[in-house]
Amino acid sequence: MRKRKPKKRIVQPDPRFKDTLVTQFVNNMMLDGRKSASFKIFYDAMDIIKEKGEEDPHDVWKRALTNITPQVEVRSKRIGGATFQIPVELRAARKTSVGMKWLIKYSRARSGKGMAEKLAAEVLAGSKNEGAAVKKKEDTHKMAESNRAFAHFRV
Repeated sequence: MRKRKPKKRIVQPDPRFKDTLVTQFVNNMMLDGRKSASFKIFYDAMDIIKEKGEEDPHDVWKRALTNITPQVEVRSKRIGGATFQIPVELRAARKTSVGMKWLIKYSRARSGKGMAEKLAAEVLAGSKNEGAAVKKKEDTHKMAESNRAFAHFRV
């Protein structure tokens, strides 16, 4: 191994909830370096969740993230001319980042006016264990389960 591992970046907690996880989420959601716009979208989504009469929006968001976060994923590996889908356990940091990316991706794909509304809708759906992001997690787990026979090929 020639290169050393990159240093872990320290993420500052966000101003409203004092949570580093929120900042990480906002960083993932950000386009073209527009962090303030990304924070505005996130906080607007939290306000929409609060208006809908839910409990603390931060807790709702955290529950949604927990429900969306996958435990395993499948990696492709080519062995003797055939490509196998090999199930692999995920590290804690990768689990959360994959969960966040799915939540953002499926929020963007939703129909609705404005990203804040779409995000709020996907977060509410995720907290109730439904929605596209939760379906993606379930599909990934099913795929890993059906390819468990190839687990001995570990990447």
